[in-house]
Amino acid sequence: MPSAPTASSNSQLRKSMKIGELAKRTGMAASAIRFYESRGLLKVASRQSNGYRDYPEEAVTILTIISDAQQAGFSLDEIKQLLPADVSSWLHDELITILQRKVADIEILQTRLAQNRALIQHLIQLIESKPEDMDCKLNAARVMASLGLNQEQ
Repeated sequence: MPSAPTASSNSQLRKSMKIGELAKRTGMAASAIRFYESRGLLKVASRQSNGYRDYPEEAVTILTIISDAQQAGFSLDEIKQLLPADVSSWLHDELITILQRKVADIEILQTRLAQNRALIQHLIQLIESKPEDMDCKLNAARVMASLGLNQEQ
């Protein structure tokens, strides 16, 4: 009859992986994983007797969150504030506040980008509306003047 698992055998049953497997499962380079670990975004991995890092299954989840958050425009410092010490213990109100703040930042950026787009489109229209008999130098002066920029200094 098999014996009941001991504390040491339970730790053996815990799914863990070396950095190569973690890199493969997340699509990240091992150097990126070590970087996130050094920045405190990923818990420092335990070391095996041979010195290899030993990552828990949770590391896949954390690295996926980091990657997704970066794609959504969060900085590493913002992500560090967002990640709880234990993934299963997120503080709901704090998380909602951080996410709402990011949405507001995105809306401000969208407004600024729309203004930049309109300005560039206006500039294109000004440049393209050059009279046929006008040379490029005079057209540049005309465009600058219409933008309120004085070339003489």
